[in-house]
Amino acid sequence: MSETASKTLILAHSPDPDDAFMHYALAKNHLDTGDIHFEHKLEDIESLNQRAMRGEYEITAVSIHAYAFVSDKYCLLNHGASMGEGYGPRIVAREEFDLSDLGKGKGKRLAIPGEWTSAHLAAQMRIGAYDFEVVEFDQIPFAVERGEFDAGLIIHEGQLTFQDQGLVLLEDLGVWWGNETGGLPLPLGGNTIRRDLGDMIPRVSEYLRASIAYGLEHREEAVEYALQFGRNLDLKLADEFIAMYVNDRTLDYGDDGRESIRLFLDRAYKEGLIPEPPQIDFVK
Repeated sequence: MSETASKTLILAHSPDPDDAFMHYALAKNHLDTGDIHFEHKLEDIESLNQRAMRGEYEITAVSIHAYAFVSDKYCLLNHGASMGEGYGPRIVAREEFDLSDLGKGKGKRLAIPGEWTSAHLAAQMRIGAYDFEVVEFDQIPFAVERGEFDAGLIIHEGQLTFQDQGLVLLEDLGVWWGNETGGLPLPLGGNTIRRDLGDMIPRVSEYLRASIAYGLEHREEAVEYALQFGRNLDLKLADEFIAMYVNDRTLDYGDDGRESIRLFLDRAYKEGLIPEPPQIDFVK
């Protein structure tokens, strides 16, 4: 890497309250990072997944599903996890029907937030093959409400607000995964760092972990900052959503968290949903 590139690193993450909370300290220069400058890039998770396939950003959030396709270029940081602790992406509809009715060829369509999202991978494990269309994640509840789709796969803060549009819950995939695995958390997203950063990786990793810790220690100001990234959320709901996905687990996956990722991707491989088992490395 060039001298300039070694000092200015792109830190890419979703424009969502939980990611904003995690990176608050770095975004507002509350940490001394020496000669390393972080340039923040905010894009939806499916765009980040696709960019990671090309290795574009040095540090990026990705779906755990997508990590299976980029593990040759990136290693997983042991912090920055998004895990569903008995909750997760939700399949919602205008009215209740049997989830098996979403099976491929049965005449119903599911709106999903992206083909590389962990929500899509978990839904395939739960339902099997289904007919779907990719819709921007924050538009899915509206599309289902308008009758454009029979059901929608909801991620991010939509998990807390879908009832506002009169939608009903068909399945919480975090609950399903916990029941399948004896209570393991559902792996959703992780922070990754490009392998070619080499000797810089431990130092950069420590800054990123320190930013998460700073947010947790200065919760009120970090939530206030993150609120600007919450669509249709007030302060109370933003705080609730952030607590779901930024907590002690975010500082360290834990042994059960790491086990769950391996199990999630191993099962995906055995079911033919990913082409090969990924190289899973957790960087402290």
